[in-house]
Order: sequence, then structure tokens, then C-alpha cells
Amino acid sequence: MFERVLSFLKELPTGGGARPSADDPRVAAAALLFHVMSADGVRQDVEWERFKAVLAESYSISGDELDALVAAGERADNEAIDLYAFTSILKRHLDVEARKAFIGLMWEIVYADGELHELEDNTVWRVAELIGVERRDRVEARRKAAAAAPGASGTSSDE
Repeated sequence: MFERVLSFLKELPTGGGARPSADDPRVAAAALLFHVMSADGVRQDVEWERFKAVLAESYSISGDELDALVAAGERADNEAIDLYAFTSILKRHLDVEARKAFIGLMWEIVYADGELHELEDNTVWRVAELIGVERRDRVEARRKAAAAAPGASGTSSDE
């Protein structure tokens, strides 16, 4: 399923411009991933590297193109008043399976540092609700990400 979402994300429209714009699905995805990475108020190097790796893998980009998407995602998140603008874009462009896989990517970012913070958990929960991913799928994605992150600790209200 992960390969399917990566394939789907690569095919998303780019918004038409050379510079990513806020209505670009790639920027929406980057903004949400950036938001969950920053939710606990601490951006660790391992989270930052995983964030960039997820974007690079998802869109087959690197160098200046990756840096532009990272910057656009960060800027969009910093300027946003809520998550709806981003989630509505993804909900329009991703099918149900791709949305589930996107939540899995969010959990990968959360567990990159081996810890689950309640603000990160809440952010993933809100995004999942807004893009139509059911609780059981969100919980399963979290468990898979936690299992893949040796030394992960923390619990959530889903358990």
C-alpha cells in the first residue's frame, strides 16, 4: 500500500507553476507533514531528516526542487489558520487507500524520534478525521509506525 500512495503522490498535479503554491497538493501534503513534525514544539534533526526523506521519496525529487517544496510546506503551515485548507486539497486528490497511507506517513514522522507526544497524536487524529480515515485505520497505521521505530514509547487515547 505504501508503494501505491508514493506512486499516487508522484502523479499529483503540481499547480502549474515553477514555484509550488499553497493549492498544490504536494504543498498541502508537505504542510501537514511539517505541522505534525512541529506539533510538540521541538523539531529534532531525525524528524527533519525523515520529513525531507518522505517528500523526496514521495515525489522523486532532490536538491533545489526538494528544498523549494520543503520551504513551501513550512511557509504554508506557518501562514495557515487551520488544517482544513490542506486536508480538503488532499481529500479531493487522494482515494481512500492513499489517504490511509498518508496517515501512515504522518505516523512515520511522529515516530522518527522514537516518541509519541499527545499533541502529535491529536494532530494525526484531526487530519485523519478531516480526510475521512476511520479510527481503526488510524490506530493500525500508528501501531505499524510504532513497531517500525525501535525504542518507541508513549501511548495514546486510542488504546
